[in-house]
Amino acid sequence: MAKMKFDIHFDAEGSNTAKFRNDCTVHLRGAAPRTDFLPSDEGAYHGGDGTAPYPLAYFVSGLTTCLMTQLRSFSRRLDIDVGEFEVNCEARWQAEMDSARDPYVSRGVGFRLDIDLKGNASFDDKKRLIEAATKGCFVEVIIQPGLIRHRLKVGDDWVALD
Repeated sequence: MAKMKFDIHFDAEGSNTAKFRNDCTVHLRGAAPRTDFLPSDEGAYHGGDGTAPYPLAYFVSGLTTCLMTQLRSFSRRLDIDVGEFEVNCEARWQAEMDSARDPYVSRGVGFRLDIDLKGNASFDDKKRLIEAATKGCFVEVIIQPGLIRHRLKVGDDWVALD
């Protein structure tokens, strides 16, 4: 039997007229189209005015909420009771430059997602759900392999899943 497939397609137009304020319009294409305005700005440290979230704030929010969406969606598909849940993300990058006047080179250090599933599911079911959700998270699949780590809360402890 052939596997079912569906496509996700976004387009974005961004403009910058001064300083570090970026105005971006993002379009979801397809069967349920939607358009959103997502401005970004840097803080004073980087020369911006802080009029909107930092660009990386959208990225970290997208990673966190994408996984949350898949956890909820796949918990229903897999019939795993998760009840309420929380996901906390720690994201780290590093930039290196020869001097303060030179452009810097960025690299991802890593991401950690701490997942606290409150429902009555077993550890094995929760782990199976997290594994499925990470494979279904569109943000996770574009990040360099090995950079994202997942931990599941078990009692008062965090158990590494990767």
